[in-house]
Amino acid sequence: MSTHAAARVAAPTRREQILREAARLFAERGFHGVGVDEIGAAVGISGPGLYRHFPGKDAMLAELLVGISERLLEGGRLRVSEDAARGDGSPEALLDALIEGHIDFALDDRPLITLHDRELDRLRDTDRKRVRRLQREYVEVWVGVVRALYPALAENEARVTVHAVFGLLNSTPHLARPESRPDARPGREATAALLHRLARGAFAAAAEPA
Repeated sequence: MSTHAAARVAAPTRREQILREAARLFAERGFHGVGVDEIGAAVGISGPGLYRHFPGKDAMLAELLVGISERLLEGGRLRVSEDAARGDGSPEALLDALIEGHIDFALDDRPLITLHDRELDRLRDTDRKRVRRLQREYVEVWVGVVRALYPALAENEARVTVHAVFGLLNSTPHLARPESRPDARPGREATAALLHRLARGAFAAAAEPA
């Protein structure tokens, strides 16, 4: 079980339930198209009851976008530290682990990708800057691993390739959902394997001599 998946084994708290439903509704209908009462109804509590957990929708959006950036960075750093602790790891295996972790996010948290693309500018300036800083640090984790595996790849080229791979993996909100069209795309396992092959192919292509 991946680190990302293991974190989801425990039953979600009420706060986590609220955030999950808020993410889904914001992604489906836009931040301004969803009321507090609707979020409350989705988790079985009154709209005003949400204020025991969050001061408002803005706070929910900030926690969603800052929170996922923190989790991605923490997960990436954890994989690097676990690899270093084993002492017998390889850059290739570590890159595979990073890709697998990001694919878990891309397949399991698609509403957050949509939220980031549409609603990031709604965050307060301090929260938006925090998200951007966390994302830069996450990219640099990947750049270090990619250059360890492909030392001939220049740092700026590695960084561009990492961003391109993120764009590839984060395209999952545009995939047809199997519950709406069961034959539209492969199941989760096959989709994850395909995304992994595409990501590794992109890195290998970037490392080829011009």
